[in-house]
Amino acid sequence: MKISNSTGKYSKTVSSFSELIDTDFQGSVNSFCWKRELNGDFKEIISKLQLEENITVVTSEDLLKLKLSEHGETAREIILNDLQVLTDFGALPTLNLLKNYERDDEFDFIQTDVYSFHVDRSPVLADTFLCTYYGASSDILPNDQAVQKILIPEIREKLKALHQGSDDDFETFLEENFFDLHYEPKEDSQLINLGQGYLWRLAVDHPEQKVLPCIHRAPVENDGEYRLLLIC
Repeated sequence: MKISNSTGKYSKTVSSFSELIDTDFQGSVNSFCWKRELNGDFKEIISKLQLEENITVVTSEDLLKLKLSEHGETAREIILNDLQVLTDFGALPTLNLLKNYERDDEFDFIQTDVYSFHVDRSPVLADTFLCTYYGASSDILPNDQAVQKILIPEIREKLKALHQGSDDDFETFLEENFFDLHYEPKEDSQLINLGQGYLWRLAVDHPEQKVLPCIHRAPVENDGEYRLLLIC
């Protein structure tokens, strides 16, 4: 696999928040990126926050309590504004101070945690928004460069053995256990890295969605470094 910062034919770059939320997905484009260069010291914010668990939810009130330098205040205002505009839009943004996600080691033949390439499924037609302010950032895998894991013969056979039920409800079993959400990169796939400071909008899996859902994964964290991530 190769990682690129270029969006290519799978993503579209926009220049404002209004363009980010008002532009429709179409064709092979199932992700939008509001590219912006953020000023401010986001590392200072991380240094002043207290990690309570591997993933700690940081509220606006938590941010406002921090005593920060001028550059730290600039970073805080950026985050607070992002939280506010997304909330006004009708989304439910969450700011996470992140050491690491929980790993899935239940099965040795299929990985189903967020470090695996996956799509998000929603009961309503809503998009996923992501922004990494500090730390390692996620990757996108173009749909035509991916294979659904449940279609890989050796994995499918092991899932059938795990199911131990009738063929009629096998597909339901795959959905109920979220196996169908995960993908394997094809050889020589070209990944798109989401970068720092960019606000992304990703298409989800929903019957009314007009494009394929965006395949993405969480990054392996850098040693000794927390991530500061907005997600909704």
